Amino acid sequence: MSVNTLPPVRYSLDVIQDEVRRLVQKGVISRQQPIYTLCQFIPPREWVCLEGELEKCDFLLRDRIGDLLGHEEWDND
Repeated sequence: MSVNTLPPVRYSLDVIQDEVRRLVQKGVISRQQPIYTLCQFIPPREWVCLEGELEKCDFLLRDRIGDLLGHEEWDND
């Protein structure tokens, strides 16, 4: 009996940052929350891949979401 499994989803840092930025803009999460807050919005199977990409880029789950987003440009100063 053969079991077909889906390949793991790959997340790039750019994709993660875009998704996080969207959640912040919607007001679902804030820049002051820790990165591990994102696990509420990512399926567990995909979280492992996302966590690996963050670690590869030297982010810790206790770091703030604002650290992940980095520098942002503001249009209305």
